Amino acid sequence: MSLHPTLQPYADAWTHSIEAISELVTPLVEGEWNRRTPCPGWSVRDVVSHVIGLDCEMLGDPRPIHTLPRDLYHVTNDIQRYMEMQVDVRRHHTAPEMTSELEYVIIRRNRQLRNESRDPGTKVRGPLGSELTLAESMRRHAFDVWVHEQDLRTALGRPGNLDSPGAHIARDVLLDALPDVVAVKADAPRSSAIVFDIHGPVEFLRTIRVDIQGRGTLETAPALGPAATLTLDWETYVRLACGRVTPEAVADRVKAEGDPELTGAILRNFTVTQ
Repeated sequence: MSLHPTLQPYADAWTHSIEAISELVTPLVEGEWNRRTPCPGWSVRDVVSHVIGLDCEMLGDPRPIHTLPRDLYHVTNDIQRYMEMQVDVRRHHTAPEMTSELEYVIIRRNRQLRNESRDPGTKVRGPLGSELTLAESMRRHAFDVWVHEQDLRTALGRPGNLDSPGAHIARDVLLDALPDVVAVKADAPRSSAIVFDIHGPVEFLRTIRVDIQGRGTLETAPALGPAATLTLDWETYVRLACGRVTPEAVADRVKAEGDPELTGAILRNFTVTQ
């Protein structure tokens, strides 16, 4: 394998998730492709179209030339318009067209990964012309595909893979966003600590410590006398952080201790990606 060791976990996670998606959707009948998913505005077909589109862009394929309809209520900003293009262009594709394109893109991406010899720090093109490192691009992609695998599992009533390789990358991606959620968006008090106690298939205990300047840092050490503690299961954590549910919808699955205004502000600002 020519793939750099730093990139291997991301390739492995992508492979695990994309094969799970293929296994989930291959036997579906036409009507099942129209089932709603927790991803706002998207059906099963739309989520699979998005995944295909993401991998086409990782392959460097040209983006489709397509005009979006004006009545897509869930499309409200430039990044959503960018993502919707690959989805809307496939909205009338049949089940066989969807599964055959998915299978073909998996074959092409596997070949690309086998031949990938670039350094993890190599700059590559991201969405909307942004630039990021190859490592960050592959990490973000592994995260996205795992989250969409979970969207499909929820829509199809086929739970699973909450502790797969992609789940552990998702944990790290979401934890990276947590200091900003607590210190900036929720405006937690300075010189305070907020503890997150997550249980289930992926378990962890993390503290966000806010310093005197209002900057948040992620720590593994538990805090004594935290300003707030949030205890919830891993699946609920993911669904909240990815904007799949509202805090009100999962209130019975979240135990909040400490300052109620602070815990409320954290939960209201918990979504870091949609």
